Amino acid sequence: MRRGLLMGIVAAFGARALMNRLLLAQFRRSLDSLNAGDYGPLLASYADDAVLHFNDGPHRWAGEHRGKPAIERFLQEFVGAGLQGRILALWTAGPPWAMTMAVRFDDEARAGGEQLYANRVAMVIRTRWGRVVEQQDFYEDSVRILAFEQALREHGIEPVAA
Repeated sequence: MRRGLLMGIVAAFGARALMNRLLLAQFRRSLDSLNAGDYGPLLASYADDAVLHFNDGPHRWAGEHRGKPAIERFLQEFVGAGLQGRILALWTAGPPWAMTMAVRFDDEARAGGEQLYANRVAMVIRTRWGRVVEQQDFYEDSVRILAFEQALREHGIEPVAA
């Protein structure tokens, strides 16, 4: 009886570890596409009624982006600004049909060889049956986003959705 219980616990932990590795690989593939200018694979991971919360302020990403069309505009702005991101870590909790993820994400942008922006991000993502239903982004330094917005405009990079 004890051996069966132990084997079940080991299998459960192994399955969770495998799921985390698969999710991380999927996110990294989507991010590679995003970094190459194709936001389609990442957008496909959102539910139609998903909500992306981004810190407020006078910049092109500010506010609450409700529904796939709004999230698509957000991603267009990400690509249009030349941002490049990378996922450093992923943690998960909950069952696959109602999972919560915490993601460590760094992003940066360059123009003419000059680094215009770099920041660290913590994301909290809730999913339902494999689709993102809510995402909250928390930036280490939200003032950097305002400076980045100004630098983009100085380089003639206006908002895509404007």
